[in-house]
Amino acid sequence: MLIKLLKYYSLSLVVSVKRSATIQSGVNLSYQMELLNDNKQFKKALELFEDHTKNSTKTFSSSIITQALKACTHLGDLERGKTIHQLISSRTKDDFYITTSLIHLYMQCYDLASAELLFDTTAKKKLSIYGAMMKGYIKNKQAKKAIDLFNQIDKPDEITINLFFNACAQLGTPEALNLVNQVSNKIPKLFYSNSILIASLLDALMKCGDVKHAELLFDKSKIRVLSMYGAMMKGYIKNNKAKKAIDLFDQIKNPNEVVFILLFNACAQLRTLEALNLVKQISSEIPKSFHSNSSLITSLLDALMKCGDVQHAESLFDKSKIKVPSMYGAMMKGYIQNNKAKKAIDLFSQIKNPNDIIINLLFNACAQLGTPEALNLVNRVSNTIQKLFHSNSILITSLLDALMKCGDVKHAKSLFDKTTNKILPMYGAMMNGFNLENNPEETLNLFNKMKVDNIEGSIVVFLCVIKALSQIGDYSLCQSIIKQIPNSFFVNTEIQYALIDMWGKSGHVDLAKEIFEKLSQPNQVEYTNMINGYGLNGMGIRAIELYYKMPKEFLDDAIYVCILNACSHSGLVQEARSIFESIEMKTEKVYGVMIDCLSRASLFDEAEKVIDEYEYDHSPSSSMYMAVLSGARNIKNAGLSQKTYDHMKKLFSQSTNPLTSAAVLLANTYASSGDIEKASNIRNELHKSGQKKKMGLTSTVVNGEFYVSLQLQ
Repeated sequence: MLIKLLKYYSLSLVVSVKRSATIQSGVNLSYQMELLNDNKQFKKALELFEDHTKNSTKTFSSSIITQALKACTHLGDLERGKTIHQLISSRTKDDFYITTSLIHLYMQCYDLASAELLFDTTAKKKLSIYGAMMKGYIKNKQAKKAIDLFNQIDKPDEITINLFFNACAQLGTPEALNLVNQVSNKIPKLFYSNSILIASLLDALMKCGDVKHAELLFDKSKIRVLSMYGAMMKGYIKNNKAKKAIDLFDQIKNPNEVVFILLFNACAQLRTLEALNLVKQISSEIPKSFHSNSSLITSLLDALMKCGDVQHAESLFDKSKIKVPSMYGAMMKGYIQNNKAKKAIDLFSQIKNPNDIIINLLFNACAQLGTPEALNLVNRVSNTIQKLFHSNSILITSLLDALMKCGDVKHAKSLFDKTTNKILPMYGAMMNGFNLENNPEETLNLFNKMKVDNIEGSIVVFLCVIKALSQIGDYSLCQSIIKQIPNSFFVNTEIQYALIDMWGKSGHVDLAKEIFEKLSQPNQVEYTNMINGYGLNGMGIRAIELYYKMPKEFLDDAIYVCILNACSHSGLVQEARSIFESIEMKTEKVYGVMIDCLSRASLFDEAEKVIDEYEYDHSPSSSMYMAVLSGARNIKNAGLSQKTYDHMKKLFSQSTNPLTSAAVLLANTYASSGDIEKASNIRNELHKSGQKKKMGLTSTVVNGEFYVSLQLQ
């Protein structure tokens, strides 16, 4: 009996030791995996888990499984996560820790269907499970679903309310703002001591456009943490109030890297000399340890580029030892903004594995150049990019834009027609391209196709449509299409100055003036379009009156050209002389339009003096001589035309295009003066030389139908 008792005791002791060892082993494994995950060594954490897996997963604790799933989530390893799910599927019903981790894995790996299935089949839903779903919906840009899920929660905690505010911030709509106000009015006062929650509330208010409410809440907060300052600064930038973001930065004693990034973003938005000086000052004062933060360096490069200091940005970029894609992106974007597309393309060639953002910027650079070489590069890169990128609608939009601006309309149309999921910017890229090609009919055809397909237009689309109508200049067609623009769009400044231009070019200056006079503070473009409208309709005196009312800081090359053109078309030579003499920095275009004005008035001796003045320190310009030829043709002065043409042959012997156009004008002058033989001889010589006349387009509208005809110029 004693021996039996001893054997039983020994057996119990062994079992107890084994259980103790298993528990101890589980605790150690969980702790080791947690340490590896905390140190972002996710692969090692999974390797450790798999070493212990074998067939004993049922004995693993929840903490071990959740650590394994956490590693899968960070690695984006959906397949391995699904394998773990299959091994422990029976435990998901009772273990909400594992269920929460699985939902988080599926959501972060964009497998919404699996996450939703697991959520729907879970009987007891704890707040952490709701939180994982809401966080996932926000990650997957489905904020509406996150809000719908929040409404199912009886007693939300601070975390779920925080996620709710994040969802509303993502939507940024008036409806979302109403929800934010409703929920924030109901939450317990105790929650207002939670700085993370308040930061999310400030962010939601700012992104929904309620700056005043956000400022009030911020000012009332007794304890302000950096995340709250960050939410306010980010909100000011989003609402185009960069100056306020900078003022708020000055109140922060110890800004962190995130706050510095926001300051640089604010300065980038201002793009002023003062902003540039602040960027330089702050960047020289930030701790050296921050210079290893690639996000901060990217923002600094962006700010320098947008403030126009390309040289400083290049120096900083060259000194950076570790260059990440975002830094290349900031430099390429900056080069494009500073009209240095060639440099952006050169930088692209240094990147080994460009992502979709970098390729997008390359297409933008090529679009800015618009040359045959740029088109070749666009075709070469678009043929080699990963198929995955072809589903990127933003990339396809940039590709369409580049093809159109490089003149490959056929390729662009083919790509557009093949694209199944068309977004509005794609229509805008095509319409803008058609307008640049002086093909407004195609723009209107595409707009009509949008209507047939029940696609609502955006501000960009309607801007393209208005510009197409400006090119056509038919009042009845303008009237019929403008009625289709939503009323809310008419407050947009770009729409307003496009309409001023359109009504002026369609012969209804009264309608253009009506819009202009309603503007509280007309900008430079609106003044330019109004003056141009007066000029095109022979209302030079009105144009001059408005010119002298303009703020002096608006005066630039475009304004000078418009006002001198207005004088030219109205025969106001003395007024043109006065304006021309007052211009300090005269460009080639300004000289050209003044010569045109004098030539129209048959003041050829004076026009010749202005040409001599220009050529004193500039190379000859063919357009100035073409203006003289046009003036001579108008009064049928064949002698002056021949003299001018002979002089052009000496000056532009290496250029065929201006001489061809000049020869056509010379032939027309002889023909109009009655010397048909001379005119025929010139035309025959042109034909023998193989020089091609340029094709011109003329258009007309009959009964609402648009007709185009080709003409030889």
